[in-house]
Amino acid sequence: MIAAAALVTAALATALLTLGGFTRTPAWRAMVTPLASIIGSGFLISGPLLAKEFGSAAVGAMAVLLLIAYAAGAVIRFNIRHVEDLAPSLSLNDPLAWTMRAAQVMLAIAYAVSVAYYLKLLAEFVSKPLSIPDGWHGLATNLLVTAIIAALTALTFSGSIRRIEHAAHASVSVKLGIIAGLLAGLAAWWPAGGTGAAPAPPVRLSWNSVPLLLGLLITVQGFETSRYMGDHYDQETRIATMRRAQWLSSAIYLAFLALLTPLLGEAQAAEGVAGIYDLMRTVAPVLGVFVLVGAVSSQLSAAIADSIGSGGLLVEVSRRRLGVRQAFMAAAALSIAVVWLTDPFSVIALSSRAFALFYAMQALIALWVSLRTGAGGAAARAGFAVVGLICVVAALAGAPAEG
Repeated sequence: MIAAAALVTAALATALLTLGGFTRTPAWRAMVTPLASIIGSGFLISGPLLAKEFGSAAVGAMAVLLLIAYAAGAVIRFNIRHVEDLAPSLSLNDPLAWTMRAAQVMLAIAYAVSVAYYLKLLAEFVSKPLSIPDGWHGLATNLLVTAIIAALTALTFSGSIRRIEHAAHASVSVKLGIIAGLLAGLAAWWPAGGTGAAPAPPVRLSWNSVPLLLGLLITVQGFETSRYMGDHYDQETRIATMRRAQWLSSAIYLAFLALLTPLLGEAQAAEGVAGIYDLMRTVAPVLGVFVLVGAVSSQLSAAIADSIGSGGLLVEVSRRRLGVRQAFMAAAALSIAVVWLTDPFSVIALSSRAFALFYAMQALIALWVSLRTGAGGAAARAGFAVVGLICVVAALAGAPAEG
């Protein structure tokens, strides 16, 4: 019954998202990009990690993380409407213009770091079913990630990366279909009462848990991509579709953790960032397959998108002094360095810190523009200050997930 529910739901959802007339509308296409970026393997790895730190309060902890992300999204939405209108009138040496360029540099770095994060997770999921000796595991996964980054960089020399980007964009329907099937499989298992599941762990809450929660910001990141789609969609479309992407992704994250509740005890004992694979196999073998396919496809497509974003931003920030090839090579070099200098747990916190700094800079820009133009009012300015402060704390205190 579990396998049937998962397979039928996945097939129907994929068909609807592939053939449905709404998928050809500008509103859907504008929503797909941030949605694809937000829903990576974050919802897969966050369950066991939050269960270890928060016990039965894992769902509540995820809700708090999603609220922080939604508040950061509100800052980006304000900047889409107001900063984009003001930017053309700024002189090249205006301090606000310099701050905006610095934020772009920070985002380019964050994207390069996130490529390492995405591909590290991809390698962990790919190697999970394999019997790689512990002593060789780190070397094997790092070599695989390095080879993928090198291949992506080489493809930019011929322009083929654009075709891969389009394929990754089209694969979103398959990824969402797989996620729907995974949720349906867990829902079908739920009426059985979670037979054999360990008792739910006790609620664990402490101030020591805050750094780990902030260190998981990368798992709900990706909505900011709407900010840089102005060449294709107008402001109102990007604002509305970013909001919907955050709503839908939040529903998926919370539904997955809620359905995982009977397994939270076992989730605490899951090993590694790909421990969810073993956990889903205890429910039904087909769900283990769903986890692997979903994780690999989402991580690869997200890595492609972020590598393109990083290279493109570096070209733009350098005022085209850097060519496309040089920009992609610089971004690839940073990604490879992160791969070899971090482990799968610490790269999560490092990526979160990089994006937290970018969001803090966006909050500063929003506050600055609000004070200069009068847009937003006092309540909005207070909100920008709070979001900026939270993001600064996340950048300074975000902890590696194994901590």
